[in-house]
Amino acid sequence: MQNPQVAISLSEVHLQLASAAGPVHILNGISLVVPAGQSVALTGPSGSGKSSLLMVAAGLERPTSGRITVAGTDITRMGEDAAARFRRGRVGIVFQAFHLIPTMTALENVAVPLELSGIADAWDRAAAELKAVGLGDRSTHYPGQLSGGEQQRVALARALAPRPEVLFADEPTGNLDSANGTAIADLMFALNAERGATLFLVTHEESLARRCQRVVRLQNGKIVSDAFSAPPAPIGSA
Repeated sequence: MQNPQVAISLSEVHLQLASAAGPVHILNGISLVVPAGQSVALTGPSGSGKSSLLMVAAGLERPTSGRITVAGTDITRMGEDAAARFRRGRVGIVFQAFHLIPTMTALENVAVPLELSGIADAWDRAAAELKAVGLGDRSTHYPGQLSGGEQQRVALARALAPRPEVLFADEPTGNLDSANGTAIADLMFALNAERGATLFLVTHEESLARRCQRVVRLQNGKIVSDAFSAPPAPIGSA
């Protein structure tokens, strides 16, 4: 039986991909345990394996070897369909690219995935989530009518609407200017604190990483440091 207080557990995880020049080792024996409710930043130089580690932990990429459990479930050898069913309602994911459906309004982008999951109050919940991210008055707008910061807010609302146990975020502020990036970060940490969801964040921004409770640095597919940071400053403080 898995420990319910552990949100993410990786044990000796390797990821190897084929290339014309031979196998490429992306992850090299990653072991990491993340307690429920913790905020963790993955940092490191480009090509260090940060995004690959997030993809493997979220069940979007199958490891070559090792073991992965998320929210008490072993997802190591799950097929694509089974992994998708597992993530539904338990895992939220926010990417650097917003991945919104351009022909759907903001409300529809958040509500339709909930409805497809069989959630009875999908539309009311979607409206509440848009309000929580400051877009209550923009629900009928299409992605093309929203700024980049607003689109990422919709993506965040969509990820959080199922009330997931774990929120994965891959460079969520990477396509945003400084002001919008800070606003998105504020929302993520506020909602993380309010709801107790575990936050697993990939970022190259040191200021964002320092807001997490823990900073894990990767290099050449290995963890080279794992340290707890000082408590983040209150939102809106100087």
